[in-house]
Amino acid sequence: MKQKIFTSIGLMSGTSMDGVDLSVIKSDGYDQFSSIYDTYKEFDDGLYKQLISLRDKISNFTDLKTHSIEINEVEKKFTLFNSHLINQVIGEINEDIDLIGFHGQTVFHNPKIQISKQLGDGRLLSSLFKKIVINNFRQNDLNHGGQGAPLTPIFHNLISKIIQKNFKLKLPINIINIGGITNITQIKEDINNSIKFFAYDVGPGNCLIDDWVRKNKDLKFDKDGNYANIGKVDDLILNQAIDNFEFKSYETSLDVKDFDTSFVKGLSFEDGCATLTKFTAYLIADGLRKINKQNDANSYHCIFCGGGRKNKSLMQSIENYLVNKNIIINDIDNYNFDGNFIESQAFAYLSIRSYLKLPISFPSTTRCKKAISGGDILKNF
Repeated sequence: MKQKIFTSIGLMSGTSMDGVDLSVIKSDGYDQFSSIYDTYKEFDDGLYKQLISLRDKISNFTDLKTHSIEINEVEKKFTLFNSHLINQVIGEINEDIDLIGFHGQTVFHNPKIQISKQLGDGRLLSSLFKKIVINNFRQNDLNHGGQGAPLTPIFHNLISKIIQKNFKLKLPINIINIGGITNITQIKEDINNSIKFFAYDVGPGNCLIDDWVRKNKDLKFDKDGNYANIGKVDDLILNQAIDNFEFKSYETSLDVKDFDTSFVKGLSFEDGCATLTKFTAYLIADGLRKINKQNDANSYHCIFCGGGRKNKSLMQSIENYLVNKNIIINDIDNYNFDGNFIESQAFAYLSIRSYLKLPISFPSTTRCKKAISGGDILKNF
């Protein structure tokens, strides 16, 4: 029986808090997939500062209650910002939208107490567009013993299948997303030739560099890694930071608040950028080495997506750390996917799977107890 093909919108605002990615896809929630439209809209300066300020105020569950009035105010502004973007896109494409996957803006994430808070009023969005909205993607995973992240691996697995088919790549394949946090999805064959996928958060992505830039310049990020290239790495501080870094387990999810820039506070702005970039690159490369250390293949592919892949200084440092490691590094754009919109496409895809009650979390990705679906399905019209 042929599966219904859904047209779905995915909305994603990541930990950089710079704006919203929107993607329109067609999929059956299984193996059929096509990208219809992708766009990005930067937050206005007022909303950007409100989001950053609110996230900085929330460090525990009590803070969610303490700042509830401000949370509600910013959430409404954030939701309306997303709605304006959807309106704009609907006016430009000739598609009947079935579902809207609304990830929201994460302001608090703590798997230990099973709470993850994303700003975004799904009921309001459903009412405005008379469409079914899926949001709150992470909570059901947390309720079942998972880490609440990463959720994109099931979509990465689909991407891997398409790339294998169209470009004749052989497994194992690693898809590395460098957002605020860096996560890796590893797709490989087991001893029975069955394809399995695993996912891990391995360390910071853009979060340390972005935080340093925001605190020292009226900028949001180090474009192309230009300031890092100007600066000089302080090897003493770098090596101390690496030695002091405690990564307890690749079995746990990470949050931007797990990292801070205090160890470079005595450096110049440019040297701080250079040292933080090298530190981030080391942790990403080290994570790849450890995850693939039992790989008996002659080589394996590392395909990068997310905003961090555009930081030339970061990518060069990662390549330098991985030299002679039988690793083939490539940008996902070279396989006909837009690396800026993998996560927004993923949440469009996840919304379809959620609607169909298909699993979006797996023991091998979030450490939940069993494969489960997730997301609240909202119909407020």
